[in-house]
Amino acid sequence: MAKNPVPHQTAHPISQFPADFLWGVSTSAHQIEGAADTREASVWDAFTAVAGQVKDGSTAAVACDHYHRYREDVALLAGLGVDAYRFSISWPRVNSPGGLDFYDRLVDELCAAGIRPVPTLFHWDLPVAEDWLTRDTASRFAEYVSVVAARLGDRVPKWITLNEPAEHTLLGHALGAHAPGGKLLFDALPAAHHQLLGHGLAVQALRASGARDIGVANSHGPTWPASQDPADIEAADFYDLLLNRLFADPLLLGEYPSGLGELMPGDVAADLKVISEPLDWYGINYYAPTRVGAPQGDEIEFGGLTLPAELPFSVREIEGHPVTDFGWPVVPAGLTELLTAFASRYADRLPPILITENGCSYPGIDDQARIAYLDTHLRALHDAMRAGVDVRGYFVWSLLDNFEWAEGYTRRFGLIHVDFDTQTRTPKASYAWLRKGLRGRG
Repeated sequence: MAKNPVPHQTAHPISQFPADFLWGVSTSAHQIEGAADTREASVWDAFTAVAGQVKDGSTAAVACDHYHRYREDVALLAGLGVDAYRFSISWPRVNSPGGLDFYDRLVDELCAAGIRPVPTLFHWDLPVAEDWLTRDTASRFAEYVSVVAARLGDRVPKWITLNEPAEHTLLGHALGAHAPGGKLLFDALPAAHHQLLGHGLAVQALRASGARDIGVANSHGPTWPASQDPADIEAADFYDLLLNRLFADPLLLGEYPSGLGELMPGDVAADLKVISEPLDWYGINYYAPTRVGAPQGDEIEFGGLTLPAELPFSVREIEGHPVTDFGWPVVPAGLTELLTAFASRYADRLPPILITENGCSYPGIDDQARIAYLDTHLRALHDAMRAGVDVRGYFVWSLLDNFEWAEGYTRRFGLIHVDFDTQTRTPKASYAWLRKGLRGRG
């Protein structure tokens, strides 16, 4: 596979950003915590217990053992020099006796190190008793959020409600590639609506607890038509509507894209008033554009997924760009394109933006390809800011190599290498590169 070379620019890209720009890294609970015997089961525990669901047959029962090694990991964060740490809180752990004690300890450790805790309240690890296809789950999510905010709100200034409801809906409910394994295709749309409703109820619960800095983390990327053929353009527009606008329009405009609201359950007009509770900032996870064309009548293998023939679009390869070892194209300019398009589409309805995830999977500790990836994406981000987009922060995915969902331990996104047999942490070249840039600020 082609790898992107390290750029030859002499100045570190971080030096271009404002002094008050927020720099951080991201993780998620199920992917790093381990200690599965100290919490109740999640849908991911049930999913990975079925043979063949995970590429290497692994589970996250131990993962990075962050539950026991969090002090070591916070020390690595402090050594990196980031301002903030985005982690997620496990709803199944909070449901378990003493589960919140772990997050108390973690938040205290972060605060003592001068690192701002930025918790995500749902990052895919749903308790097995819950189901986003059911409306009541949104209410129970808000109840859980209230419990967490009451315990941690005195030390947590910034909150994230949901992570990537688009992927959780598509992969977990529509295609069956992720937990809980539903293969409902368009009958999965209630899961999208109920997650968005849960978000709105969570915002209300956080506001009631006194929180004043709340956002969401949605995945977005440009959609490129495979050609200028009207059929390809129509298919690309539909894909963009499903993966981008279905989750941004209700939050930012208080409405679904034309034709989709009618497919959602319940009193949609009343729900949209809750879903569109004002946000203090909007989080965007960016990885790559998607090239889309008209359906081709066959199943398509794409990015480790099998896309069924009955979908009204087909995903095509993006040629002419290097790829990560996940096979994802490396297109830094796509980030500039996405952000400027967002600012144009949503105008004054768009709050300040945080890049809540951006990163890549590459093997090895001397990870020059990751350095090149981060360098070029930060320059593309700065280009968007120079074009007038209000971006306030950037979080790298991820701090640690981890359990990469259905890929198991076969993909490594971390700035820090983890030997999963010994749990030894080894900072990679990219960790040193980022540390150098952060130390050179101001």
